Amino acid sequence: MKKTRLISWMVCLLAIAAAAQSKPAADLVIINAKVWTVDKAQPNAQAVAVIGERIVAVGSNADVQNWRGPGTRVMDAGGNLLLPGFNDSHVHFISGGAQLDAVQLNDATSAEEFARRVGERAKNTPKAEWILGGDWDETKWNPPRLPSKELIDPVTGDTPVFVSRYDGHMGLANSVALRLAGITAKTPDPPGGVIVRDGQGNPTGALKDAAMDYLDKAIPPLSHEQRLKAAKRALAHAASLGVTSVQNMNPDYEDVAVYSELLQRGELITRIYAAPLITQVEDQTRIGIRHAFGGPYLRLGALKAFADGSLGSGTAYFFDPFTDQPGNHGLLSDEMHPVSLMRDRMVKADAAGLQLCTHAIGDQAISMILDIYSEIAKAHGDADRRFRIEHAQHMAAKDFDRFAQLHVIASMQPYHAIDDGRWAEARIGHDRASRTYAFRTFLDHGVRLAFGTDWDVAPLNPMLTIYAAVTRATLDGKNPDGWFPEQKLSVAEAVEAYTMGSAYAEFQEKEKGSITSGKLADMVVLSDDIFSIDTAKIRGVKVLKTIVGGKTVWDAAAEPGR
Repeated sequence: MKKTRLISWMVCLLAIAAAAQSKPAADLVIINAKVWTVDKAQPNAQAVAVIGERIVAVGSNADVQNWRGPGTRVMDAGGNLLLPGFNDSHVHFISGGAQLDAVQLNDATSAEEFARRVGERAKNTPKAEWILGGDWDETKWNPPRLPSKELIDPVTGDTPVFVSRYDGHMGLANSVALRLAGITAKTPDPPGGVIVRDGQGNPTGALKDAAMDYLDKAIPPLSHEQRLKAAKRALAHAASLGVTSVQNMNPDYEDVAVYSELLQRGELITRIYAAPLITQVEDQTRIGIRHAFGGPYLRLGALKAFADGSLGSGTAYFFDPFTDQPGNHGLLSDEMHPVSLMRDRMVKADAAGLQLCTHAIGDQAISMILDIYSEIAKAHGDADRRFRIEHAQHMAAKDFDRFAQLHVIASMQPYHAIDDGRWAEARIGHDRASRTYAFRTFLDHGVRLAFGTDWDVAPLNPMLTIYAAVTRATLDGKNPDGWFPEQKLSVAEAVEAYTMGSAYAEFQEKEKGSITSGKLADMVVLSDDIFSIDTAKIRGVKVLKTIVGGKTVWDAAAEPGR
């Protein structure tokens, strides 16, 4: 009997040994990490094993050692924090890449500095080329005032200029650009747009929302090579910041073609979900694309719509007028003229299984989009459609419940809160401001959050986004304890919104968003533990390594100068 048992034990041991030998060796093993998985079934770990593009094991160093083989690459995290890769739920990727090389105006603190920088760029701009980009912010000037063409005409000569306000809802043209666009005192304001005029009715050069279309038609489109260069700059920038996925709002189809080319070359190191404009709904319905169509690196199936403008440009659409502009309720976008046109496009998109992502900032604009979403849900019945409202900045109190009931995702950008918080109350008053960027109220109502940046409107850096969400400390230093601090999130909540929340917003929660066995191996190693340091220091935390699909696409130690 004893001999039989001994033989049985020996057989078992041999079987275990055989099984161990048959287990494939990992391509990558990360050890000695402080792993925050964003997986509630296993919140913390010490090590991760990867085969190919997928995570195969998450556990202790000892657990993962079993996956090591002769060819396994071992990364010692040295006790640093390991997170899932950040997924930015709202970017403008090509324009962001282009802006990295464009004239930089956002930190210009006076009109004089603004003009000086534009003039310097004009000196080095080849004949017939345009000066674009800019991202100016007149609220940083003293006194804050909208710039006019008279500010830049003397320093730009024959060079056409159209530089955008940082929110993307206003731009400034010089006289050359206005002439090329055919804009005069007789040019009418288009639906959803405003040509800012002086006391005599002449254009000042500032154009709001749909009025910018006049200029856009005059600007030569980017060449394929220019788009390719901008895409590569954007990909490298994203990798350096730990951004492994982005949801690209209103790209041109030419942008998507560039992504496809880079994918074919094996150079697409950021995963992209592209959402072209809803005005192009016929294109995707005609070929039968549905939400989240494509592969791990490039997908389509969402549409971006615009309901209104922005707070800073005075074009966000409110029930009540702006406090500092009593006759101004804001503007509905040109896509909402008439509202039935937007409704028809959305109905068609939803019927085809496409996802709707709608820019809505003012409380009335948000409410109108919720009305349309409700009508669609009633007409088409239950479905996993994941309606989104992009920004969802200024909520009417009555609409938080509707957000939850309709399962609408709040795709939000916390950095805007600490930026707009410098001046928002002067524009809309204390009561409305108390429901601005209402992260906590959304969570308390059971609304899913998906975090991003709106790059290039705001910096792409996730550390600034998390810092903004957990401190709400405005950029002017006047609210160190937080602007409407009751809306603060914990670091864990902010990270979850930036990983699992964003993954859910693009139908990819089973593929990414957490460090879980079976998911894509997209991870980031940080210089500091953002869960334990003073929250004020989060904005200074650096990315040490960025891993996409098991491959290191950014290594700070390998960068020149380190």
